[in-house]
Amino acid sequence: MSTAMNFGTKSFKPRPPDKGSFPLDHFGECKSFKDKFMKCLKDYSYDSSSCRLQSKEYLECRMERQLMAREPLEKLGFKDLLDPSEESKDTKP
Repeated sequence: MSTAMNFGTKSFKPRPPDKGSFPLDHFGECKSFKDKFMKCLKDYSYDSSSCRLQSKEYLECRMERQLMAREPLEKLGFKDLLDPSEESKDTKP
């Protein structure tokens, strides 16, 4: 009977997210960018493709303030919104 009640053999081992932590913006450093993005979503019936510029600006704010890991914007899907000078800046470490 004790072999049927073997619940403790496997233990859950949590692992961090693939991209690392995503800290909350406790001090509201990017609140204006978030509010602009959310207003855009509401204005365009939550069609995120219509608000890509606002999304890019919000993510840039988060990266500049170390609220998320720095990623090249083209890897985040914004290659078409970059001007050539910005594109070369993002590829440098």
